[in-house]
Amino acid sequence: MANSRRGLALTVLAILFAILALSDILKPLHLEGPTTGLVFFGRRLSGTPNAILGPILGIFLLAYAAGIWRMRRYAMFFGYAYAIYVTINLVLFSARNPPPASRGDMIFGIVYIVGALAFSWGTAVLLSRHKADLA
Repeated sequence: MANSRRGLALTVLAILFAILALSDILKPLHLEGPTTGLVFFGRRLSGTPNAILGPILGIFLLAYAAGIWRMRRYAMFFGYAYAIYVTINLVLFSARNPPPASRGDMIFGIVYIVGALAFSWGTAVLLSRHKADLA
């Protein structure tokens, strides 16, 4: 089923990144609601910037998912680049936007930040640990 070099964890992560890519590619269609937009360096985009950058980030994530799936060396570099982007994006979003209005929103925000950092950095580190298996 999963490539023996890739293992189950990287297989699942490749699939999750492909789903995330699809979500970003579809952001301009506002399927998640009228205020849906890609958050790019701390700002939620709309209009033309969202229609351009959402699919571009989605294509990057599709290439990243393919690199993980195929165990390519470039995936490790994409992983660290994406993890740095996610970290900067989260810091800027927190700095540029008012604090959450309710306790529930605050808890969601904390869980989201922890999950996003663990997902992005964890994948990059896991790929580094499989460096010898990357072609």
